[in-house]
Amino acid sequence: MNKYNYPVMILAGGFGTRLREETEFRPKPMVMIGGKPIIWHIMKIYSSYGFNNFIICLGYKGEMIKSYFLNYKLNDIDFTIDTKTGNITEHEFNNENWKITLANTGENCFTGGRISRAAKYINSERFLLTYGDGVANVNIKKLLEFHISHKKIATLTGVNPPSRFGNLEINDNQVNSFIEKQTTQNGWINGGFFVFEKEFLNYLSDDSSCILEKEPLTKAAQNNQLMIYKHNGFWQCMDTIREHEKLQSLWSMGAPWKIWQDKESIIPATKSKGIINESTRI
Repeated sequence: MNKYNYPVMILAGGFGTRLREETEFRPKPMVMIGGKPIIWHIMKIYSSYGFNNFIICLGYKGEMIKSYFLNYKLNDIDFTIDTKTGNITEHEFNNENWKITLANTGENCFTGGRISRAAKYINSERFLLTYGDGVANVNIKKLLEFHISHKKIATLTGVNPPSRFGNLEINDNQVNSFIEKQTTQNGWINGGFFVFEKEFLNYLSDDSSCILEKEPLTKAAQNNQLMIYKHNGFWQCMDTIREHEKLQSLWSMGAPWKIWQDKESIIPATKSKGIINESTRI
């Protein structure tokens, strides 16, 4: 389905202070929507287009994200434990085929620094990136094709909701200026879902104060290297408790970001699917 094997980096280390009702107890990417953490929803969006190689940039309460994926295989399935041998027999299996690198990028580190610190795990000429708190029905295949076609080093997905986010001044799909978090009632804003050539890493530093949305993207725009993929479909971030409640409600009504086919994340097996030694899990 996907002839490319580009990694998808997910920024998952912020404090999520505007969602304190939830993030006091867990990192924002682990806040649940429909019984699954939002980071799972984001990964499902990408994997539905064949992108199964993930790099997750950890920070605040990152150990909870590590624990979730270390125990992922058994989280939602029936299994039998032999307490004498420590063996676990699975009766179902997860259908995701994900390879996940969990990278500690520092608790007090901004987005650009996180990307730079995790860049050693990028083993291709380009990579995809998004935030760990937003979902959309973005066509990742068309986004990538658009990026490859214009031959610039950076593409962001622009969305157009009434917003408190950053303005983009654009001309013929090229971003002429990048102004983050300026209040506006209309116009295109940064919705994440980036594609970068590896060369873009030269705009970053591993300093904890490096903010992707400030100097790096601003310089890329000034150098005519930042393009916008205009997405007119669904997009929603999760910054506040109200936005969390909205996503919960949308999930119960069918979830417009559920672009993967209607299938269960857990598929019953006709027989037990192997043995896992208990000592390998936490």
